[in-house]
Amino acid sequence: MEKLKIAFFCWESVYSEKIGGLSPGATYLAETLAKDHEVHFFTRGGEDRDIKRVHYHYCRPYANNIVEFCKNMSDAMVDMFRLYDSPRFDVLHFHDWHVVEALHRLRERNTVLTYHSTEFGRIGGRFGEWWESKEIAGKEWYGGLIAKRVTAVSQTLKNEVMWLYRVPEEKIEVVNNGIFPEAYDANIDAGEVKKAYGIHPFAPLVFFIGRMEYQKGPDMLIEAVPRVLAEHWDAQFIMAGEGSMKHQLEARARERGLPVRFLGYIPDSEYVRLLHASDAIVIPSRNEPFGLVLLEAWSAKRPVVACDVGGLAENIDNFVNGVKVHQNPESIAWGINFVLNGGSGVAGYGWNGWKKVDRMFRWEVIARKMLDVYRKVIT
Repeated sequence: MEKLKIAFFCWESVYSEKIGGLSPGATYLAETLAKDHEVHFFTRGGEDRDIKRVHYHYCRPYANNIVEFCKNMSDAMVDMFRLYDSPRFDVLHFHDWHVVEALHRLRERNTVLTYHSTEFGRIGGRFGEWWESKEIAGKEWYGGLIAKRVTAVSQTLKNEVMWLYRVPEEKIEVVNNGIFPEAYDANIDAGEVKKAYGIHPFAPLVFFIGRMEYQKGPDMLIEAVPRVLAEHWDAQFIMAGEGSMKHQLEARARERGLPVRFLGYIPDSEYVRLLHASDAIVIPSRNEPFGLVLLEAWSAKRPVVACDVGGLAENIDNFVNGVKVHQNPESIAWGINFVLNGGSGVAGYGWNGWKKVDRMFRWEVIARKMLDVYRKVIT
């Protein structure tokens, strides 16, 4: 394929505003494409710069609410885009609802819209009744209507988008998120990491990382802790991440005297250390369009216990590279105990997960799939 000139529009990136799985999903896809193509990344943040062959162009939006903020941001992105549109961009790739206003202004071009999630999913599989939620859902619908091609990060999300927004099946396809597994490879002394957190080196460590929001299910994990302790009295829990539920979960754990440490935000280096020190990684999500933590845990060869939803359900082979559980504390606790008990084949779950990552989820594989989508847009 001849060299393409590609524009990314995304409200976050790994190198500026980093909020959730959207930032690595867009950033690392851009970096992989930039090995063979010219990629410009329009986002918000500081001063324009080039990182790993990707040309970053930043804006500083402002507004009193998220909807107006994203409109202001989109307008600024389009203004910047015009400065670099000679020679013309071949493909314009938009990520999630935040940049749909930019997609609207550039709708006559070769456009691709990727859904990384939906408003319906982010608030736990329900319809928001407040005005911002309705506005966001409306933009998600409109983006799917006007984009030339649409992708979703999992089959589950594809089905959700088709159901919610009536996107025709012939217009949308699945292009998963990817990962650089080497970034999670490390020689870690698990006992030393545990000791740094006041945990006995031989105590089982259960680890959660994610936004402390209803969608991610951290409250179900807290309710599962006593049931785990009934079988593993010495088990310890670490929960990393920020969010609106964090303070109430801390209070709940404190009231019940549960052995849970809340770390808040942690840097990537510490995340890798904790992955390798943990005996089980738990992903108790109520809704999960893809579930990047799954690939990160597998890249560190760790066993995973995850709710049987979304991309997690699609990608985990039950009792081969992880344990799938129901969305309730009893089932989550059962799965954790199964792993901590060293049930049949558990020792190989992490290694089996790594092999699946190596075969299916490296960014080079994902980038080739996205290039196939671009070809359909161009032709």
